[in-house]
Amino acid sequence: MDELERLVTHAVDGDPVAAAALVRATQTDVWRLCAALGDRQSADDLTQETYLRAFGSLHRFEGRSSLRTWLLAIARRVCADAVRSRRRRRLSLVPEDADLELLSRGEGADRVGEGAVVTDLLARLDADRREAFVLTQLLGLPYADAAEVAGCPVGTIRSRVARARADLVDALAAADDDAARG
Repeated sequence: MDELERLVTHAVDGDPVAAAALVRATQTDVWRLCAALGDRQSADDLTQETYLRAFGSLHRFEGRSSLRTWLLAIARRVCADAVRSRRRRRLSLVPEDADLELLSRGEGADRVGEGAVVTDLLARLDADRREAFVLTQLLGLPYADAAEVAGCPVGTIRSRVARARADLVDALAAADDDAARG
């Protein structure tokens, strides 16, 4: 039994310290997915909603997938619900000025510039490709786990990531061409 499974067992038994430790151990990935699929301004609320739903059904967690995969699947559904709700109110999920710099794990010298580039490049991706790219490349999920979170076959995740990479390469080449022209 790994540490997260032990924490789940104790949290289900009502141990508040185990529940808090469980949140601390998984919160960064859940927040980053919510920020990527939603926006940074609502990521805290989406993350909180994810944990509300997860703790409400934690007693039903059967361990068929890892706890991390299970939580990210819940976060994805929370974000999808938010998208549907916002569409009904005619709001966009990812505004062009969304600040996604926290998705970058690199330690670059120009964090603001890098954040703007990440924001711009991710915003250019179609939603399915962005989701697959964030799950696998930014959150580091294996393709099988990302497929489970996204609710699609592994091959679909692989093709979405490949297409996202190609889109990003094309976008970078176009930006370089624009910069060279002045």
